[in-house]
Amino acid sequence: MTTEHIVVLPYDESWKEGFRKIEAELRAALGDLALCIEHVGSTSVPGLAAKPIIDIDVVIGDRAALGPVINALQRIGYRHEGDLGIRDREAFAYDEERKAHLPKHHLYVCPADSRELARHLRFRDRLRADPEAAREYGRIKEEGAALYPYDIEKYLAHKAEFIEKICAEPSVVREG
Repeated sequence: MTTEHIVVLPYDESWKEGFRKIEAELRAALGDLALCIEHVGSTSVPGLAAKPIIDIDVVIGDRAALGPVINALQRIGYRHEGDLGIRDREAFAYDEERKAHLPKHHLYVCPADSRELARHLRFRDRLRADPEAAREYGRIKEEGAALYPYDIEKYLAHKAEFIEKICAEPSVVREG
């Protein structure tokens, strides 16, 4: 799925339920092949403005499970697109008509030791733990969408410095 027009919306509680619907379909198809199914990206952070597209990482034990996972996902309408230049993160696309019963989503499969998976989880968890950082990221996303509504590469570049800053920060344990 390609993004033609970038739209960032205020947080929507329905994104949680949308993830659960996709997760249930994936869980039924993958069974024990998936160690877990993670809701990542901006729609996974309460209160964060986001493009209304749910990002999902299916976590597998190791690359040996990838073949059976590809086969299982193909049976339910996904097609493997390869790593798209990001090591240990396999992308999957789908026909929007066939998946019209689900919200728009991006689907990735990552081995448990994937650096990209760790980065997704670290970023999500830090924004969930720091509402001020989440608000700032939302502001940056809205600004990027206003500046570059038809240029996904420039939109992504606009956010990159903030993302790298958050990912580089040491973990903080918050009390309360």
